[in-house]
Amino acid sequence: MAAVTSQTPQTGQDEVTDLSKQYDTPMGLAHSTMQALKDRIKLHYDLASDYYLNLWGEHIHHGYWATDEAKAKDTKEVAQVNLIRLLLEISKVSEGARVLDTGCGIGGTSRFLASELGCTVTGITISTKQVEMATRLTKAEAAKQIQGDDKTVTPDADGFIALGKGKVRFLELDAEKMGEYFASDAGTLDAVWISEALSHFPNKALFFQNAFKVLKQGGKLVLADWFKGEELNQTQFDNDIKPIEDGMLLPPLCTQPDYVKFATDAGLKVFHEPKDISKDVSKTWDISWSLVQNPSLWAFAFSQGRDGIAFLQAFRAMRRGYSNGSFRYAVMSFQK
Repeated sequence: MAAVTSQTPQTGQDEVTDLSKQYDTPMGLAHSTMQALKDRIKLHYDLASDYYLNLWGEHIHHGYWATDEAKAKDTKEVAQVNLIRLLLEISKVSEGARVLDTGCGIGGTSRFLASELGCTVTGITISTKQVEMATRLTKAEAAKQIQGDDKTVTPDADGFIALGKGKVRFLELDAEKMGEYFASDAGTLDAVWISEALSHFPNKALFFQNAFKVLKQGGKLVLADWFKGEELNQTQFDNDIKPIEDGMLLPPLCTQPDYVKFATDAGLKVFHEPKDISKDVSKTWDISWSLVQNPSLWAFAFSQGRDGIAFLQAFRAMRRGYSNGSFRYAVMSFQK
């Protein structure tokens, strides 16, 4: 998302605080090359992941509030786990599955799948910092399960850390290279899981092709992501979508049917058609906007230059996009 410098009459949610007004910046910072965009994404997550953990917790993804009762009482932590459970529901990923968690963040979902379902999970991220944090958090969680005074956690020969009935490891890897990196595992994985990461990928069609390669016959691709609405006019795009793409370091956003076409072109079959849950996740950004009214976070963002400021300011654009219906959120699953 990029900076939004004024309140829009389309929604009463787009309040501008004194704190955020101090740092208003003009919109628009082109990505000179796709590699430059990847470098900026890596730098962002290397620098900001500690703040994500402190402010948002171990799950760096939306929360899911499916009912009015949930919206009234469920915490963001409960809602985030409920999003994982929804993805499990629509994909039918089974206990003990071998899973590749693509764009794993600091490992919250990977740990859940390992500890709750006994899965063997490999999490990959482009961020060196996130690998370090995910591994540290996993070792700390694993240590709680060890009886006795010696709480030493030692990964196995393949780097996996035992957690619950499952195990998990984390690797630094550009997801566009996962097909070649996991060539020896081709056709063996039960599931590829990707939550709110594919929107960062310049070559989305390649991701679906790589997922097809690594999945075994009958394996599932489980997906949650951000989308632009269909048939937007230029004004809607310029006002709502372009600021999100700029500030969130995204190549052009796709529509939900675009992902279905990428998947079917790659040889995958639709297992669960896109389920639009925009109205049930939008509360995420109301909570986020209140959380980021933290002077230390804005000071940090300001120290990182235009990208840091635009990212925080652009939370308003995300909220406005949900309110206007131009920005969408959906989950879906596919099968090989």
